[in-house]
Amino acid sequence: MALAQGQSLKSFYFLTMIKSFLIWTFTLTVCMIVIGFPALVLVVSVGALLAVTLHALLPFSAVLLIATGLIGIHAIGIMLAAASLTMQGIHPQEVEWLRWLHGQADPLNTTVYAACPLTCDVHF
Repeated sequence: MALAQGQSLKSFYFLTMIKSFLIWTFTLTVCMIVIGFPALVLVVSVGALLAVTLHALLPFSAVLLIATGLIGIHAIGIMLAAASLTMQGIHPQEVEWLRWLHGQADPLNTTVYAACPLTCDVHF
């Protein structure tokens, strides 16, 4: 009986860690796409210069090599950051700024429509 309960707790902990890793990977990918757009422009510019420079040595695969390298570096960086956060025990449910991920509204912002002072029961 104790063995079955011990293994179920280990499998539950493993599934929790996998879930946390996948949520961190998703969150960091979204943040990289949305917030990191200026950095993305810089990376693409440097990548284009590297591809043009490398084209003299490898004319048929320079662009493929550079694009694969840049995408791979970003993917590995995101996965390493997600693994680091997961291994440190920082779960996405504990992070203050991830309320949007759980569907919780921001309590500081309330929507007030133009006709609301006349028609709503909102007290200012």
